[in-house]
Amino acid sequence: MSTDVQISICGSAGEGTIAAGDILRNALAGAGYRIISFDAYPAEIRGFGKCVARLRATTEQVYSLKEKSDVLVCLNDEHGIPHVADVRDFGAVIYEAKSIVRLSEGGHVGSHLRPAQIPYPLPMRELSERATGAIRSRNLVVLGYLAGLYALAKDPFLRIIEAKFKGKGAVAEANRRAFEAGHVAGAETFKLDIVTFGPPAPGLPSVMLNGNAAVVEGCLDAGIDNFFGYPITPATTIMERLAVEMPKRGRRLLQTEDEISALAATIGAGYAGARAATATSGPGLALMSEMLGLGIMAEVPSVVFVSQRGGPSTGIPTKTEQSDLNMALYGSPGDAPRIVIAPTNVEGCYRCAGKALEMAERYQTPVIVLLDLYLSNRYETVVMPAKPPFEPNCDKPVAKQELGAGYKRFALTQDGISPRTLPGTASGMHVVTGLEHNEFGRVSEQPDNHEAMSRKRHEKLLAALRHPDFTHYKRFGDEGHVEIGLLAWGSTFGECLAAMFRAQAEGMRCAAMKVVMLQPFPTAAVAEFIDQCDVVLVPELNYQGQFARLVQAETGRIVNRYDRVCGAPMAVTDILAEAQRLVAAARRKAA
Repeated sequence: MSTDVQISICGSAGEGTIAAGDILRNALAGAGYRIISFDAYPAEIRGFGKCVARLRATTEQVYSLKEKSDVLVCLNDEHGIPHVADVRDFGAVIYEAKSIVRLSEGGHVGSHLRPAQIPYPLPMRELSERATGAIRSRNLVVLGYLAGLYALAKDPFLRIIEAKFKGKGAVAEANRRAFEAGHVAGAETFKLDIVTFGPPAPGLPSVMLNGNAAVVEGCLDAGIDNFFGYPITPATTIMERLAVEMPKRGRRLLQTEDEISALAATIGAGYAGARAATATSGPGLALMSEMLGLGIMAEVPSVVFVSQRGGPSTGIPTKTEQSDLNMALYGSPGDAPRIVIAPTNVEGCYRCAGKALEMAERYQTPVIVLLDLYLSNRYETVVMPAKPPFEPNCDKPVAKQELGAGYKRFALTQDGISPRTLPGTASGMHVVTGLEHNEFGRVSEQPDNHEAMSRKRHEKLLAALRHPDFTHYKRFGDEGHVEIGLLAWGSTFGECLAAMFRAQAEGMRCAAMKVVMLQPFPTAAVAEFIDQCDVVLVPELNYQGQFARLVQAETGRIVNRYDRVCGAPMAVTDILAEAQRLVAAARRKAA
């Protein structure tokens, strides 16, 4: 029997909602289920705002969360009431049975259940207080209740609880007792809903990672030497995790005073031959634009991880968006080409992180890796490679005869990549400047030289379209000519893939393509895909249709935009509905 169960836990900040979701997903992953999980939380401090932890546990591979949850756990009536409608028919709603305050009419979540939803009133506060002497372990009571109600093994939960509260003896014991109290209550409850957990499918050993953690693993496996950063939501955890792991490997991390100095230090380390990176979000990338130009002009390797959030300005720091694409592609003075890549899932975050360090070194340029809050914070079970799949050294070597007084650091070579010496190399002295320069690195304002160097900086990046062992783009679904093609980038591709499968099930010939390499753009492959589709739909989380505009500019083909700025991942049903509309219109026109 296959398993496909989505659970949502809703509460107020400070009630342990996100902690409960973390324990639940890790326990279910430890039990052998595949997991996709994404938490929503407020920008406000503790005690304000709504938190929602969602996870989907399956035995088969899936690519997105479901629109409707099978189970809703409500830790807070006010915040939980709007999410009752997100529970499917014959799903379960678990809520506090005994309120300790007088509620206004309609103020209790139980009064908002639809007839087909199954209510499970649970005295969370009472059970927590009996087990621990306090009500703050209600979240652990609920986890125990879920395990008991759905006959889930206790051991994975208890292991995670013990590990999470290791070194906090009394707290760990209290949480264990709260879990056990909830488990007894759940096991004694007559289950009325149709939610079931079958046995997990056998598979390869996997680890639970979110996108930012996968970036960290990719950086470490690719041999990162230095990291410089300044905290900003939602990229901060990249720096936090590297701060723990890099010293263990003899590597160095520095928190700088701002984003400008973070990239300046990254470029400085790259100039010295180190593999170096920084991480930021949209506001930080805006500050880095001048330094990006320096890295491009000086042809120095550097990597910038950008986790996008709602904008502009401070915008919505804790909501997801894909609106920094234009800035990543073009955000610097002058003609400033750089490599821009965007992973589509958590495993892709790992591979893009390592490959970005490779590409920066090989093509002697800044590389921007575009994530977003959804991808940074989304957890998935990932099978890691047995050994790191990254090259430890991608520098272009300098021949002995090229050194000496005639050494040309910016030599105009056939592939556009110049042999690079590092500081301290005998007979390899050269000048590096942010001003336009000749092959020796000396300042030059000659028109012919400026044109030649501009061509060099652009054309050398075209080789990145053939960078080895890297998925630049990939097509899925029906082969050959199709009625509709879904074309997407970044985290939205998972929802597109899910929509494609549903469209096929409805009888539409449908294909989907993800584009990972955004600059330089794989124009020929994308144009070929578009030419094989009656209509093409481009869903993305920004208002301007930035990727759709890029596609049209690069290929000269017309595509259909579907733009949302809802602060949340795009719904599969919305993509499917738009695809249905476009196909129906195309069929009527053909008839």
